[in-house]
Amino acid sequence: MTEYVSHSPEETMAFAARFASTLTPGTVVAFNGDLGMGKTCFVKGLAQGLGYHGTVTSPTFALMNEYIGGRLPLYHFDMYRINTWDDLDSSGYFDYVEAGGVVAVEWSEQITGALTDDTVMVSIRRKNDTTRQFIIRRKCEEAGQ
Repeated sequence: MTEYVSHSPEETMAFAARFASTLTPGTVVAFNGDLGMGKTCFVKGLAQGLGYHGTVTSPTFALMNEYIGGRLPLYHFDMYRINTWDDLDSSGYFDYVEAGGVVAVEWSEQITGALTDDTVMVSIRRKNDTTRQFIIRRKCEEAGQ
């Protein structure tokens, strides 16, 4: 388990960029945290750390944004509107997990049953208006396995 406290979006992005160096092909990074907690900001840092130089935005309306051109491709999902296994399957999620890039999943609580034990879970807690605590562990650690 890793814990990190960030005092600004810039610190969050810098930490996430460093964290990206630990990611390997096929890694799923699943985020838990309320609206406005810094999930997309963290993904922006992941993209930078993977070597992507373009704009990174929330996939809220697109469901998935793809960032190609870095060390590994980054597939950024927003699962807020996913309610059934059919929804998840039709999103292409399983295909992207198998594609060999990094899959970043916002609102991962919507697809808990589809996350494998080696999924990297990033839980975000608000300390105050600008400070966030990031707790990073494998899904199997969350379940106490």
